[in-house]
Amino acid sequence: MAAAGSHDAPVVQDEAVATGDDELVVRLRAGDEEAFRELLDRYEAPLRRVARTYVATDAAADEVVADTWLGVLKGIDRFEQRSSLKTWIFRILMNIARTRGTRDKRSVPFSSLGPEDAEPTIAPERFQGPDGAHPGGWVAFPTRWHDHPEVRALAHETLDVVRDALDMLPPAQEEVVRLRDLEGWSSSEVCNALGLTETNQRVLLHRGRAKLRAALERYFDEAESA
Repeated sequence: MAAAGSHDAPVVQDEAVATGDDELVVRLRAGDEEAFRELLDRYEAPLRRVARTYVATDAAADEVVADTWLGVLKGIDRFEQRSSLKTWIFRILMNIARTRGTRDKRSVPFSSLGPEDAEPTIAPERFQGPDGAHPGGWVAFPTRWHDHPEVRALAHETLDVVRDALDMLPPAQEEVVRLRDLEGWSSSEVCNALGLTETNQRVLLHRGRAKLRAALERYFDEAESA
């Protein structure tokens, strides 16, 4: 199954395309077992983390990863190297994981989300109306939650809040935020793996981050008032 929206998004040049992929691909096509072990060492753990966001159990994530490696071995001769090897492998994983994950989480097409989506990034009530002292300005400035003592004192609880908020994001926003902020992917890698335009990727990332920040603000406000 192709990544949703891939017919709309041009291929963005991956930053990692020229980092030794060519030699590794040649070795993989020649059946070099050591080359395959290198891939396992490099990507097994992050593949499992990404797979786990789509499926309900660790066992299901392991099966998705196993199916992904099988897909890599079967498809390496057809890999056209228009993106990095990493992006191609993760695209295989996400296509398999989305199919498996439909039993656990409803998916929506990326083409239905993006700049044309009318969803506000930040709730309108956070801003002053036309009769306010500063129309369009903040009613109250956002909490500087990264400096909040609760972050240090209740680090594990704070992480639970972030995880819960991530799980509540629309699927497209969740995928982009997880890949950019948890896995450390570049914008071009995310665009190629998910079949997004650069504009859509920025919008989804911004909206997802804004919702996470709002969830943390509510958490810290409740902690202060308790």
